[in-house]
Amino acid sequence: MSVAPEGLVIHGPMKPGFEHILTPDALSLLADVHHRFDGERLALLQERLKRQARLDAGEETLDFPKETQAIRKGDWTIPAAPADLQDRRVEITGPVDRKMVINALNSGAKCFMADFEDASTPSWENMVEGQINLRDANARTIGFTDEKSGKSYALKQDPAVLIARARGLHLDEAHVTVDGAPVSGGFFDFVLYLFHNHASTAKNGSGPYFYIPKLETRFEARLWSLVIRHCEEALELARGTVRITVLIETLPAAFELDEILYELRENITAFNAGRWDYIFSYIKRQKSDSGKVLPDRAQVTMAAPFMAAYAQRVIAVCHRRGAHAMGGMSAFIPVKGDDAANEAAVEKVKADKTREASIGHDGAWVAHPALVPVAMAAFDAVMPGPNQLDKKPETKEDRSALTEPCEGTITEAGLYGNADVAIRYIASWLQGRGAAPIHNLMEDAATAEISRAQLWQWRTHGAKTDDGQLIDADRIKTVIAKASDAIKQEVGDNAWAGGRFTEAADILTELALSDTFEEFLTLPAYQKIQSR
Repeated sequence: MSVAPEGLVIHGPMKPGFEHILTPDALSLLADVHHRFDGERLALLQERLKRQARLDAGEETLDFPKETQAIRKGDWTIPAAPADLQDRRVEITGPVDRKMVINALNSGAKCFMADFEDASTPSWENMVEGQINLRDANARTIGFTDEKSGKSYALKQDPAVLIARARGLHLDEAHVTVDGAPVSGGFFDFVLYLFHNHASTAKNGSGPYFYIPKLETRFEARLWSLVIRHCEEALELARGTVRITVLIETLPAAFELDEILYELRENITAFNAGRWDYIFSYIKRQKSDSGKVLPDRAQVTMAAPFMAAYAQRVIAVCHRRGAHAMGGMSAFIPVKGDDAANEAAVEKVKADKTREASIGHDGAWVAHPALVPVAMAAFDAVMPGPNQLDKKPETKEDRSALTEPCEGTITEAGLYGNADVAIRYIASWLQGRGAAPIHNLMEDAATAEISRAQLWQWRTHGAKTDDGQLIDADRIKTVIAKASDAIKQEVGDNAWAGGRFTEAADILTELALSDTFEEFLTLPAYQKIQSR
């Protein structure tokens, strides 16, 4: 156990190289940020719970705040994006492990979002080694040799622009405490990356760029603005050196787009329509309303009216303010050994990215390097310039358009699929892999969140499958057991025993059958990986 500076304690093992990230000066800034801002972070998290209680009791409805009409109606804009963030037509995303970082930067994408959050299990080793990997990438010294294959990987010329995604405000970093309290995982990721990379990114003609996830209100955006300003001043950086993209992946945030941009106006460049977490948030924040039950996850596409309205509003607000509007993730990955399935996956990616470009997005995400050219061609065909900021669609403040569910059915296949995917993903997460290829899709935590949320929602509101069968606790238990048995037969007894699948099924069962709704499955699951 290492102690430095005073009051800050490192509880995780100090492996070789960690001392170059967890330096006294970097930790001093982290402790300073904790002392100044963690109280407000915790208060804002409590406000989320209080608001949820008011929503559940029918004392409040999600709507556009009346008190901020002047901000929404004002003619203000944000500063232009830096030169290397003007064209973001294709971004690749993934975890922060060394091989992934190199392959993503070499992929031909315009940007790489290196994800400390939903695509990474927040084990101590993953988080600190990820910081080492990104530091080396920005220093242009990163390399990797696969011990099994002997293949070496090196950074090519003109790599993608690196953007680090910090953890959300709700996640702690339990391996570092200040005066006995865990630091924020998001503050940990942000401070260490900024501290160690602001100079090298400037040398590369770039800058310290971040994705900020899971924001729900302007007040949470204001907190991040204060943290960013303080760190810029502490490191003697010009105001606006840090540039961020905010993921609009919660339903409450959709009602405060202008306000979030306004609070972060000195540092923000873009919003991203984080579609998968948005569906999860839609269920979570309206969980007590039986009229908001969604059909099978596969039927909740971007063509669903409430999802289309959300995407259109992100584009309209962003472009009015001079911000880029990034599209979402296409989770398809190449299908080896099946040409027909692979061609179908490619066509789905092409159609998805063509749709996003056509409605005005300035770029979008893919999960695999092989799909970068597909997405690039789709945007090139629609977007000849670096972005589409000149497209400024009109949008109305239509609450019902954002909150009314789409039509569809709940099927036995959808019920089983939620159980199957959630078990597989949670098991992967517990093993330390936050990005998991499942059924030819690259899944992250958002998929498991939707899956378990739907099981909870369907059971709680007494939904029925299209054959008229009630979804109750017994049926949930039965489908989880059925999915577990099938996975065990597929992977074998040894892989099942060593793969933490039983723990995953237990976690899913507890979440789906609980009387209360857990805010994030990663919160109870985090306790499972701390003990290892």
